[in-house]
Amino acid sequence: MADLLAKAEAADQTNIPDGMSIPEELARREDRLEKLAVARAKIEARAKERFARELAEHEAKLAARKAKTAVTGKKPGGKPPPPPVEGPLPTDQINLTDEDSHIMPVAGGGFEQCYNAQAAVAADSLLVICANVVQAPNDKQQIEPMLNDIDTLPDELGKVDTLLADTGYFSATNVAACEAAGIDPLIAMGRQPHHPPLSERFADVPPPPENPTPVEAMAHRLKTAKGRDLYALRKQIPEPVFGIIKSVMGFRQFLLRGIDRVRGEWRLVTMAWNIKRMFVLCPQQ
Repeated sequence: MADLLAKAEAADQTNIPDGMSIPEELARREDRLEKLAVARAKIEARAKERFARELAEHEAKLAARKAKTAVTGKKPGGKPPPPPVEGPLPTDQINLTDEDSHIMPVAGGGFEQCYNAQAAVAADSLLVICANVVQAPNDKQQIEPMLNDIDTLPDELGKVDTLLADTGYFSATNVAACEAAGIDPLIAMGRQPHHPPLSERFADVPPPPENPTPVEAMAHRLKTAKGRDLYALRKQIPEPVFGIIKSVMGFRQFLLRGIDRVRGEWRLVTMAWNIKRMFVLCPQQ
């Protein structure tokens, strides 16, 4: 009987592929399951953050529709924006190589594993006065952190009077934050047509609303001649900075991993831009 058992064990050993160890395979499986559990917990946490962010965006869109109605006296066209969906989505993913990076939509279509680089640019000099990198694909939550960074700048650099930003930064909370910081916001409340009709372009500025909310006051400023002229500067202030950094300086992707290292890398890049820019601004001897 013992001889038969020994032969059976020997037969089992001969059926195991070369280089395979059952205890090691079991340990690898347990390690993978542990990593999957950690990844699932992080996806759920990100879903909660996304829901809170999208809920704020939803409320901002409703506030923008209400403010537009108050300014124009007309009901906005189209259906109201649908509320966000709570919980993880089937498309939610996490990158095990660099879990701080996120899948984000990119210009021209498609998606990439990346970060969202932010920069506040001075209008007169085109110098980057604040820089940051975030993990959110949209810009709704980036005004307040940038205002906090601006508030820490030395007084010798001057005072920020007006903040220009595109519609991706618009929310009632961001407008109120600018007002609280003593800065006049000019943030587009929606996509603006490239060729507005003449009747709209040369229309008389409506009278300012009585006791306006911060959003209603900003909506009126955007319709004034001064507000339109100021907002028209937005594309010629930050866009050249990002374009030159990418096309001339050759910085098109981060080389490091992890949000802290990537933030440091972006600040080094913007510092290099500022040095390059100051060389142009300083009078040549």
